[in-house]
Amino acid sequence: MSPSNRPGKLLSTIDSPLDLRKINDDDLPLLCEEIRQFIIDVVSHHPGHLGASLGAVELAVAIHSVFNTPYDKLIWDVGHQAYAHKIITGRRDTFYTNRTYKGISGFPKMSENIYDAFGVGHASTSISASLGMAISSKLCNEKDRHHIAVIGDGSMTGGMAFEALNHAGVSKANILIILNDNGIAIDKNVGALKEYLTDITTSQTYNRIKDKIWNLLGRHGRYGTRFRSVVQKIENAIKITVFRQSNIFESLSFRYFGPIDGHDIFRLKKVLSDLRNIQGPKILHCITVKGKGFEQAEKDQTLFHAPGFFDKDTGEIIENPDDKNNPPKYQTVFGKTIVELARKNPKIIGVTPAMASGCSLDYMMEEFPERAFDVGIAEQHAVTFSAGLAVQGFLPFCNIYSSFMQRAYDQVIHDLALQKLNVVLCLDRGGLVGEDGATHHGIFDLAYLRCIPNIIVSAPMNEIELRNLMFTAQIRNHGTFAIRYPRGNGVCIEWQKPFEEIEIGKARKLKDGKDLAVLSIGHAGNHAADAIKKAEKEGFSIAHVDMRFLKPMDNEVLLEICRKFNKIITVEDGTIIGGLGSAVLEYIADNNFNVNVKRLGVPDRFIEQGTQAELYNECGYNSEGILKAIRELLI
Repeated sequence: MSPSNRPGKLLSTIDSPLDLRKINDDDLPLLCEEIRQFIIDVVSHHPGHLGASLGAVELAVAIHSVFNTPYDKLIWDVGHQAYAHKIITGRRDTFYTNRTYKGISGFPKMSENIYDAFGVGHASTSISASLGMAISSKLCNEKDRHHIAVIGDGSMTGGMAFEALNHAGVSKANILIILNDNGIAIDKNVGALKEYLTDITTSQTYNRIKDKIWNLLGRHGRYGTRFRSVVQKIENAIKITVFRQSNIFESLSFRYFGPIDGHDIFRLKKVLSDLRNIQGPKILHCITVKGKGFEQAEKDQTLFHAPGFFDKDTGEIIENPDDKNNPPKYQTVFGKTIVELARKNPKIIGVTPAMASGCSLDYMMEEFPERAFDVGIAEQHAVTFSAGLAVQGFLPFCNIYSSFMQRAYDQVIHDLALQKLNVVLCLDRGGLVGEDGATHHGIFDLAYLRCIPNIIVSAPMNEIELRNLMFTAQIRNHGTFAIRYPRGNGVCIEWQKPFEEIEIGKARKLKDGKDLAVLSIGHAGNHAADAIKKAEKEGFSIAHVDMRFLKPMDNEVLLEICRKFNKIITVEDGTIIGGLGSAVLEYIADNNFNVNVKRLGVPDRFIEQGTQAELYNECGYNSEGILKAIRELLI
């Protein structure tokens, strides 16, 4: 364990939930405070997701205290709420390795720990998975096994969660959904459900009557057979007098309980103990504060969602002094460029599924609030919503993280490409994203988009190319136009140059050579350029082409390269199966060329967490890896 991350006196005794269950109830508030401080201490200098986990400390402690985990199955959704869970379940002393290379994952992961009942990294999956487990237990006649899904931090806005609710309500399965309602994902929650939950939370009449239910639950032994009818009468009164309609969850055949204070550890334990004795599908609505216990995180919940390095005493964000001299992030360039284009083109609309600040669409939301939409954690809806806008003559720029776009694949095929609709898909976080690991790497996009008809697939090598691709995409109707770019800084200090239209499907010849040709796509081309400079110092003559478009491919430049060179290296920040390397090999096979091709990219396995530099090195397409490949082919 890192010597600077010492747990408190109580926390130091907790190596598993078995130890937690030995703690006196009176000591639980102190334990929660120690866990919260431990998270702040570690995350301040080992960056990760802070706010969501601070808000779920009491939930984690109460659940593991009451339920018989890991026999009882607990799923966290979104998984970045689960730091307290990780600390309680035997990972306290390795927590400082969270999200680091060869360290523990930033999300629950089945292969990492027996208490991680399900791997989670994308939102809105917990109810479906928990229901599957609950039905399995029912089929196996395991009547004593409980199944708990903690869903929050915006996850309930996802369509998949509603699909699962619809099924679970009629299943009669023993499932408990804990709605961790903090009113925010990364940015403020949006939509009608958010308004509905706010109404429940703030209704004095509702809360007063529901309190009566909790009091009855605590003394239900007094009522015997009358208990169920008494509770039901009170619940019916709530439906009639407060809402004049059924509670949305109860209309789906769930028993609804709450809302309660999700930071009151005594109340949580009491309520969970009562709910453990109630069979069937049920929902407990808990109100929590994202960033709880750290003043700065409570005040600026978006910033402290994942703040990077910060001073744990003052909350001051510790900036890297080099950042002031670094080129801007691709995300910043996207945000400022779409505003620049939107000023001149009134048809441009911005769309994002709950990633406004992450992808920098918040710039457009500030200047053109009526033309920029955060649709919640709902990637499928975001794409088809964009399709509807396109049908009516608007030009949506739909910005979705690459790994999340996987969730809207059918919509891209069926609703966009098949109908030849003019939508610009901006795939943020393409390639290896770093510390978030396998659930978030955007390594499949080039391959899964290339096989779709009626689609343009492009990847800029730098920020200037990103701007020019965005400019090109809105000049005329190109149909479905995908622009894929990575997380983090680019390479151009002076990036705000006049726009230039790019010819669709046209590659850029960056350098001539005699010995070998390197074909790259996207930001990875910068690693190739560095490697080629080093190779030239060793006496090699290397040609370099930035393919820029994966679809349509520049067959003219491929023909020229295949006639001139018998050795080619392809470089891409994506899976080598189905991407640029595969496309080049297909061209060579179709045209009967005899060319030796070395493909560099992400190998056919899931890549875990680490810095981008560490992962590029592992996959072998950093500058040193490319230089090594050049030497192997030419020596």
